[in-house]
Amino acid sequence: MACVPDVRRVRRPATDGTPDFDLVYVRTGPRTSTPAVVIPGGPGLGSVLPYRAFRRWAARGGLDLIMIEHRGVGRSRTDLSGRDLPISAMRVVDVVDDIAAVLDQEGADTAFLVGSSYGSYLASAFGARHPDRVAGMILDSALQSAHDLDLERAAVRDVFWDADSELAVGVRVLADGGMDQRRLLDVVRAAYELGGSGFAAPLIRQRVRRHGPQVVPGQGFSGRAGFAWRALEAYATRDASIARIPGVYEFDLAGTIGFRELDYAPEPDGRPLDPALTYAPIADRFPTFEGEPFDLPALTPGFAWPIVLLSGERDLRTPPAIAQRVAATAPDAELVEIENGHSALDTHPAALLNVIRLVVTGRRSRLADIAPALNALPRRGVSARFPAWLAAALRVESRLLR
Repeated sequence: MACVPDVRRVRRPATDGTPDFDLVYVRTGPRTSTPAVVIPGGPGLGSVLPYRAFRRWAARGGLDLIMIEHRGVGRSRTDLSGRDLPISAMRVVDVVDDIAAVLDQEGADTAFLVGSSYGSYLASAFGARHPDRVAGMILDSALQSAHDLDLERAAVRDVFWDADSELAVGVRVLADGGMDQRRLLDVVRAAYELGGSGFAAPLIRQRVRRHGPQVVPGQGFSGRAGFAWRALEAYATRDASIARIPGVYEFDLAGTIGFRELDYAPEPDGRPLDPALTYAPIADRFPTFEGEPFDLPALTPGFAWPIVLLSGERDLRTPPAIAQRVAATAPDAELVEIENGHSALDTHPAALLNVIRLVVTGRRSRLADIAPALNALPRRGVSARFPAWLAAALRVESRLLR
């Protein structure tokens, strides 16, 4: 953390009756009266370490940015005695109030809230709890409710199961051959979101052609995977362990919010490729679902501030139908759809930065025709380059099979 400039702290209560902790955050760029608070996805994704390059790019563009290390993550993980925060401290309301505390310390009465995926839920929740402190809002890959699982299911099955396409045919072959459908969905969805059908279809084709679906009694699918497939499995799937990369990804504690308040372990519907199974291998490690802290779809019509929704056309985790609904129900909202998958913050940060710049400088009128320009921007960052690396590996593997 010492290598990251501009690190700041604000003392916060964990929960009633437990020791306080220091909430860590960074503020970069020229100071203004109304900063932009950028909230990444998760829960469990760090803010301080993973987004150093993003903040440098933002500062060069003249943006005043705040990023807050989510409670339970990185330097915001432990109390003053060095013990992990209790799971009772993992509540959306407390995270939202952490944002307000940072604004208080920075002397900012209002801010632009920029949330990506789970972070968009926090941004909207902040608006519901602190409406007088919102100058505007940008929701990247909007998440509004656990009840939107049906929209996610429909989007996934429309592309991978019901379609009359090479991609869907290949997925059905692998599923019928005995491949675990949870892992199959994780891989093919990640491939599609990162590189579209142009990457996902050859990946599936090679998986079928090279190894073939083989069913071993009592063991299921036993076909050996190539490098690109294994890399996507490591990137996208969950197993019985909970990966923890300190300061980067710490789902083991912060993930409590996902299960207890956002229903990360819903009841499966029994149909193919059910995204309800994504977190099934680790569900027994977390509390059961108690209920959502906010009814955001019901509250959205009362959001009086300007809202911009940035939605990827290939997003199958928070599909465009969610952003379209928000745009239709919020009184002052604009939808910008781009050629992308999930989370522009992680996969197309240049697009998000340009949208932020237009919003905070009061030039929202330019958003109507900006999508082509955003699509043409270079894609930077590790996640943005990942598809190109995988596609190159897939081409090499395909040549070796000839």
